[in-house]
Amino acid sequence: MIRKSLFEELNEFAPLVDKKIVVESRANHAISSVINLFEYIDIHYSPEEAKNLQRRLISSIKGKDPKRFTRALNKTPEGNE
Repeated sequence: MIRKSLFEELNEFAPLVDKKIVVESRANHAISSVINLFEYIDIHYSPEEAKNLQRRLISSIKGKDPKRFTRALNKTPEGNE
């Protein structure tokens, strides 16, 4: 007798999710989060620092390197406190 794990059985009952729906949902969440972060940065940093941090954030995403943004954040006066 072959026994299935609970996870395997649940997967058989769960409807197949269209990958487009998954990508759209995750993208909407990510974009909303970045917009909220941009607004937070605008409020809490000078215009020049905000522009630099936002540029570095986009660059970090494009380059798949979160440390790039962290380095920029640590160079701001508030980041060194």
